[in-house]
Amino acid sequence: MSQPATRVLLFTGKGGVGKTSVAAATALRCADAGLRTVVISTDPAHSLADAFDAELGPRVAPVADEENLWGQQLDAQDRMEDSWADIQAYLLDVFDWAGLEGIRAEELSMLPGLEEVFALGDINTYVSSGEWDVVVVDCAPTAETIRLLSLPEILAWYMDRVFPVGRRVNKLVGPVLSRVSNLPVADDAVFGAGRRFYDRLDGVREVLSDPTITSIRLVVNPEKMVIAEARRTYTYLSLFGYRVDAVVVNRLLPAAVTDPWFARWKQAQLDHLGAIEDGFAPLPILRAELSDRELVGPDRLRALADEIYGDLDAHVLLHEAEPMGVDLDPDGTAVLRLPLPFTASDDLDLSRSGDELSIRVDSYRRLVTLPDALRRRSVRSAKLHEGTLRVTFGPRSDARSAVAATAPPESRSERKVAR
Repeated sequence: MSQPATRVLLFTGKGGVGKTSVAAATALRCADAGLRTVVISTDPAHSLADAFDAELGPRVAPVADEENLWGQQLDAQDRMEDSWADIQAYLLDVFDWAGLEGIRAEELSMLPGLEEVFALGDINTYVSSGEWDVVVVDCAPTAETIRLLSLPEILAWYMDRVFPVGRRVNKLVGPVLSRVSNLPVADDAVFGAGRRFYDRLDGVREVLSDPTITSIRLVVNPEKMVIAEARRTYTYLSLFGYRVDAVVVNRLLPAAVTDPWFARWKQAQLDHLGAIEDGFAPLPILRAELSDRELVGPDRLRALADEIYGDLDAHVLLHEAEPMGVDLDPDGTAVLRLPLPFTASDDLDLSRSGDELSIRVDSYRRLVTLPDALRRRSVRSAKLHEGTLRVTFGPRSDARSAVAATAPPESRSERKVAR
C-alpha cells in the first residue's frame, strides 16, 4: 500500500497509561526508518522531554543527537504573543475596564482551548509544508483530545455562520456604544486577527479525517476503568469522523512474573485483554509488557517500540475503517451510515434542522451537513445496529421533504434511535 507524503499519528488515552512513552517510541522508530519525523506534545503537563531525556522547547528543534527527529512542547503563552497579540490586547483592555488587576487579567486572557487551537495550527502547518514524512502527536488525556478533534468542525460552523454577523453588528453598534460607554470595542484589527488565525487552520479538518493521512491510536492499560474510557473515546472519535487504526495495550505483566501475589492481578489482566480483543475487533491490538525500568532515554524507547510494533512499520495505516457513507436503495430511499462503536441506543439522540442532522452521543454533539442527495428528503427512520447508525431518508418525491428541510429546530424534538 502506497503511503501519502505525510502521515499524522495521534496518541491518546486516559492519563497515566503511558501514551507519552508510546508516542516517543513511535517517533524514534519512524526516524530510525529514515523518515523525517517531528513529535509534538499538546498536553499542558508536558513529559515528552522527560521521555527522551532531552531538552525540548516551544519551537520545533532537533531531539538531542537523533537523526531525522525533531520535537516540540507547545507553550500556549509563547504562541499567544505571536499569533493572538491583537486579540489578547483587546481582552486585556476589557478586563482592565472591568477592574481586574493586571496579572489576573493576563491569566484570564488565556482562553480555554487555545492550546488545542494552536496545536491544530501546527499540525496543519507541518502537513502542508511538505518538510515532514511523519508528524507524531502526544495528545492530552482523552477529554482534551476529543475537544481538540471537535474544534475544526465547531470553528468552521462559527466562522461560516456567526463570525460574519458579529463583525457586521460590531460595525453598526460599536460607534454608538463608544459614545455612551467607555467599554473597549473590538475594531477591525481584532476581527482581522481572528480571521487570519482561523485561515491557518484551513483544511485541518480534511487532514485529520483523511485516514490515508491521519491515524489515531488508543493507548490503554488492562484495567476496567481505562478500557471503559477507551471505549467511549472510540465512540466519540467515530462520531466526528476520525479513524482509529490500532489499540496499544501497555504495561501487561510479563510471563516472568510468577510470584503468587500477582496471580489474581495477572488473571484479571488476561480477562481484560480478552475483552479488549473482542470489543475492539477488527482493530489490531498491539502489546507492551510492564518494564522493570523507567522508560527514559532513546535506548529504552527503542526497546519499547520493538515490542509494540515487531516487524510492522510504525507509520503505515494499520487498519482501514469504514467511513460515513450514503447508500441509494432501489426503492428510491437513501441510507446514511455512520459507524458508532460501543454506542447504546439509549445514549443516542437525533434531530434535524434544515440541512443539518444533529447527532448526540452522551454529552457530545455533531452537526452533520447533509449532502445534496439528502437535503430534499425527509428522515423516515433511524436504527443502530452492530455499532453502525443507519438513518433512512425517503425518496426525493416524498411530499414531506420540503417541510422537513425547512421546519424550525424547535418544531422537532430530539428522539431516541431504534435498536
